[in-house]
Amino acid sequence: MKHFVLSFFIFSALGAAAQQDPALKLWYNQPATAWEEALPLGNGKTGAMVFGGVQKEHYQLNDNTLWSGFPDPGNNPNGPTVLPQVRQAVFDGDYLKAAALWKKMQGPYSARYLPLGDLWLEFNHKDSTATQYYRDLDLNNAISTVRYTKDGVAYTRETFVSFPSRTMVVRISANKKGALNFNVGLTSKLHFETSTDPANLLVLKGKAPKFVANRPYEPKQVEYADDPKGEGMTFEIQVRVTTNGGSVYAEGNQLKVSNADVAVIYLTEATSFNGFNRSPVSEGKNPTVEARSNMTKVFPLPFDHLKKLHVNDYQSLFKRVQLNLGKNDELLKQPTDERLKQFVSHKGDNALQSLYYQFGRYLMIAASRPGSRPTNLQGIWNEHVQPPWGSNYTTNINTEMNYWLAENTNLSECHQPLFNFIKELSINGAVTAKVNYNINEGWTVHHNSDLWAKTSPPGGWEWDEKGMPRWSCWPMAGVWFSTHLWEHYLYTGDLKFLRETAYPLMKGAAQFQLQWLINDPQSGFLITNPSTSPENTLKKDGQEYQVSMATTMDMSLIRELFTALITASDLLKTDAGFKAKLVAAKAKLYPYHIGQYGQLQEWFKDWDQPTDKHRHLSHLFGLYPGSQITLNRTPELAAAAKQSLIHRGDVSTGWSMAWKVNWWARLQDGEHAYKILSDAFTYINPREVREVMGGGGTYPNLFDAHPPFQIDGNYGATAGMTEMLLQSHDGRISLLPALPAAWPTGSVRGIKARGNFTLSINWADGKLAKATILSGSGGNCRIRTTIPVKVVEVNAKPAAGENANMLNTAYGLPPYEVVNKSAITPLATVTEYVIEFPTVKGKTYTVVPK
Repeated sequence: MKHFVLSFFIFSALGAAAQQDPALKLWYNQPATAWEEALPLGNGKTGAMVFGGVQKEHYQLNDNTLWSGFPDPGNNPNGPTVLPQVRQAVFDGDYLKAAALWKKMQGPYSARYLPLGDLWLEFNHKDSTATQYYRDLDLNNAISTVRYTKDGVAYTRETFVSFPSRTMVVRISANKKGALNFNVGLTSKLHFETSTDPANLLVLKGKAPKFVANRPYEPKQVEYADDPKGEGMTFEIQVRVTTNGGSVYAEGNQLKVSNADVAVIYLTEATSFNGFNRSPVSEGKNPTVEARSNMTKVFPLPFDHLKKLHVNDYQSLFKRVQLNLGKNDELLKQPTDERLKQFVSHKGDNALQSLYYQFGRYLMIAASRPGSRPTNLQGIWNEHVQPPWGSNYTTNINTEMNYWLAENTNLSECHQPLFNFIKELSINGAVTAKVNYNINEGWTVHHNSDLWAKTSPPGGWEWDEKGMPRWSCWPMAGVWFSTHLWEHYLYTGDLKFLRETAYPLMKGAAQFQLQWLINDPQSGFLITNPSTSPENTLKKDGQEYQVSMATTMDMSLIRELFTALITASDLLKTDAGFKAKLVAAKAKLYPYHIGQYGQLQEWFKDWDQPTDKHRHLSHLFGLYPGSQITLNRTPELAAAAKQSLIHRGDVSTGWSMAWKVNWWARLQDGEHAYKILSDAFTYINPREVREVMGGGGTYPNLFDAHPPFQIDGNYGATAGMTEMLLQSHDGRISLLPALPAAWPTGSVRGIKARGNFTLSINWADGKLAKATILSGSGGNCRIRTTIPVKVVEVNAKPAAGENANMLNTAYGLPPYEVVNKSAITPLATVTEYVIEFPTVKGKTYTVVPK
């Protein structure tokens, strides 16, 4: 133990200055033979999965604008006629009839996210076994490396996908002159043709389908236009090769490298996508122009120059945050997949958890950059023409979860693609509001979206017997998305963003809800009707029902948005009349209820079943990512939320377990949060056939297993680990609020709190040792700790009243009613110390134990 502690503190001392942390590598001693073993690279647009083959290397490629179809709103003009019938059926308690009627209001399924192509490198090695094989993904620099020895020659491949250069670059070298002999080819799972030209340019031109089915029983599965000018996106991949020594030449549809010392491959790509509301054919871009332009800019720039640009750009984001939970040098000598398999038996592989944490941040940088599309169910990586759930934007949790880590792990710029998407959704969603509901103000989004910013309800119109109202009947995504705009403001203090971008979009989402809400004739409260608790069913009297009214998620989402807008109106000194409408409506919203089992009710009435193990616990939105339920202000609601979590259990799908980590962290139960986090480190063999949604875990390449792969679990777990170390949702900054015993000593540097504060925290023996707080905007800083502390630079005082810093205020006290007060199990109380002090923008403050 002494050796461990000593090595930890040495590591901590050097960490801030170190550019290369050897623990931040995913590495393996054999090539990938399954997609979930390959390693992901990306620049926010181009994605690549590196397999690391010896005789044949495979790079599976994506472009995050390559989807099936074309703009197709799918709005349903039956809506205004059918909606009153649905509502009456709900009021009558005829929930089966309400669901049947709702299906008359559904629209088409979303478009599908597609694979771009495949780059193949075929080496002319002799039939001998490679030795000293090694492949990795280095999170320090976002470069994948493959090394091996064959026939006495050591070969090395380095690959990165550059954001500043818009290019994928591969450098291949050997320790023997003239040893490189290989062919370069391109293929695609879509319609394509390849060609070469005398200048040794390899080109793949492709055409995407105009339609890809959602269900296996649809008569047409993958449909291409008969006319080359028909709908369906076009795309292009260009490849060039330069060598030191030897030669490169075109032969047929391949490039051949012969007797080279070093070879560098440059790959650019583009699609005809020209906007969410434009046909990719009649109004599309010429992908040749973009691919050629990017190639012209980089070819033949030296590899080292492009690598430096790439590394500098990447590290400007990635190196903002460092996490050290301690490490075991012996475990670092094992391949990543072996460490994952042995995680349970080798208790204390904290470095694997640190790697997983930083892998989540890496995936955010690789998949979501300014100017790109937002991350979908698989980020930007997908090998299937018909991927699970279309690899689309599932907006009742998954798309939002993708961005939970953007602000608190100091990657605020990576949030921007979601904000741009919200703008597009607000345009289409205003039309959906009018056509489907005859609502003339504001905008709405339902359960699924896609490249074309679809906002109408999915479900397959009326033809699909599996199109279920329990997920299609949910016009609430616009509200949830709007909370991301508000969170960005709270973390950055960017008043210009609030005024010009966030407020108008948030207002539009609220305008729709003000007209969507109706009065409940029995209770007198404002409610949503119809209403669902996404994907779950109401179980009552031996029956399951999909549609009811005023589910807890609906009401808590609306309450969160209205509260934010009321505060924003005060900050911007604008819209007093609209603010008054929000205040009046908020006061009439159907309140929270604590049910007969002491649980937070999911439904309008006390219909919750303790045996319900459904993966969605949408009614706990107010605990996280919302801010309405807190330990210090609403202890009874927090206790009820805990009871709901206990009923549902821990083990579930990957993303659901990630959400549970965040919930338990908000309840300041570090041990329970850690238990679920540890359960997520269950090794999932990609070659084994597993039940879909049959229990989450992690694939060999650290991708989250839903199963199958969904990236939200990666992002959500990283956000949850941050919540265990730092929280700022309740009007104060809590240091180490849910620290588990498994992390007794450690440090984190560069994470963010609301109020635009950047923090670094050191702890030892489970207690705070030191924290530094950089004030990005000035203003009051209120901190909560579990031990007495002082601030070195200023005299702090005990906190009193509400926090004066408008970037770090508490929600307040949401209304709630209790069915059975004796069923509430009070939460254990923890002694806490809350102090506050004024800060000056740009100055750093040091917090130490008294």
